[in-house]
This record gives sequence, structure tokens and C-alpha cells, in this order.
Amino acid sequence: MKGSLILEVKGLTKAFGGILALNGVDLTVNEGEVVGIIGPNGSGKTTFANCVTGFVKPTRGEVIFEGRRITGLPPEKIADLGLTRTFQIMRPYYSLPAYKNLVIPLMSPRAKRLGGWRGGGKFGDRSTVGVDILEEIGFERESYVPYKLASSLPTGYLKRLELARCLALNPRLIICDEVFSGLSVSEIASLLPLLQRLQAEGITLIMIEHRLRELFQIAGRVMVLNFGEKLLEGPPEVVIKDPRVKEAYFGSEEAEEVMSYA
Repeated sequence: MKGSLILEVKGLTKAFGGILALNGVDLTVNEGEVVGIIGPNGSGKTTFANCVTGFVKPTRGEVIFEGRRITGLPPEKIADLGLTRTFQIMRPYYSLPAYKNLVIPLMSPRAKRLGGWRGGGKFGDRSTVGVDILEEIGFERESYVPYKLASSLPTGYLKRLELARCLALNPRLIICDEVFSGLSVSEIASLLPLLQRLQAEGITLIMIEHRLRELFQIAGRVMVLNFGEKLLEGPPEVVIKDPRVKEAYFGSEEAEEVMSYA
């Protein structure tokens, strides 16, 4: 069951010098949805995420989250409101053990305000709570993986660590920037149920992805970007068969996968 409007993006535009990385992009997202954002390399997907989450200031346009205008707010203020994101190039504290990466978000004003992780009032031992979160997203507690330095973790665990840091903030919405990138088929297969569970628990997801087959297993709606503009939007099975999408992807790394939907 989808809820009320949680995110509204109006006319989002970002210029870098004379280059328009985004040009008047609109998007609405309802509570509990999984919305995919696709498009060939350079289409503006990550710039969209950066503008929405405050890492880049838009040139024009508005971002409204849960009825509040957040355009131009710094990332920490936006995260404090419950809008979080993962990064395509992972950004853990490499010199810290995996579970220690969660201590900082668990000490955030938002976590304190909401009563700890999931409102459970768990403030006594944030390290233990950090290990609890990691275990829930697929770290084997008894294998000592949560205690390893982040610098020693393979890509699959680092991707999960990115999600864990978001979850520590009790988010309302997570923007996942290519969470499937660099993962094997089996790693993605084990990650999909986790994402579906997060949705079932009421967390809204926006997923920026190149792995289309995997994305379409979870996304109910897809927006296609091309050259910084919104090309079209709709159900995955309809969007992927549109000739405009196939033309946009022509010559790209994903072209063969896109053409296979014909």
C-alpha cells in the first residue's frame, strides 16, 4: 500500500559552467514506493541525487521533502530530516572497523531525537547496536566480519555498509546510487530481499541503476534521464520498450540489455 507524497522535485536544473547536467527535471515519489532512475552514462542520474541530498546546490528548481522545502540545505540537515543516500563510490571510514562506522550516525541528533535505532531507546552501547544493524543487513556476526577494518572488506560488504549507515539514521527515504554495481549475480540475489524488506518496513527507495533486470524486480516505476532531461516515466515493462529509450541507450554499455526487451 503506497502512502502520501513524500518527495517532490520541481524543475530541478544544474549547470556546470555552460553545461546543463540537469534541465528542468520533475519527479514525485510516494511513501513506500521503489522508484528507479535509469539512463546512459552522463545522463545526470548522480547529479540528480547530489542535488536532492544537498551535496550539490541546484541552479534552479525546488526539492520538497515531507512538505518542507529543502532546496539548498546542507547534506547533514537533509539527512537529519530522514532523507539519506548511498554513494556509487563507497565512502566508509576505511581506518575504522565496520561496526564503528555506524557509531557516528547512531550519535546523530536524529537518532537521539527518535530514541535510537528504530526508536528502540538503545543508547547504552552504540557499538553493540552497530553490530546488530550490520547483522540485520547480512554481516555474519560470529564471523568477526563486523569487526574488520572497512579497508579490508570486499565490495559486497561495503555496499551493505553504505546501507547500514543510512539505516542507523532511521531514514524515511534512501537514495541508492548504483547499489548493485560491482556485485556478482549471487550477491545481488541476496541483496534484493533486503531491499524488499526495507520497503515492507515503510522505507521509501529511489534506486539509480545500470543493472536493469535486477532493478525491474523491485521498482514499480522508472524515470529515464538522457542528457540531463527527463525522457519519460512509467512502469518498467512499458518504459523499457519505448523506442526513445532504446535510442538513448544505443552504443552504450547497457544497449544489448535494453534491446533484449524488444
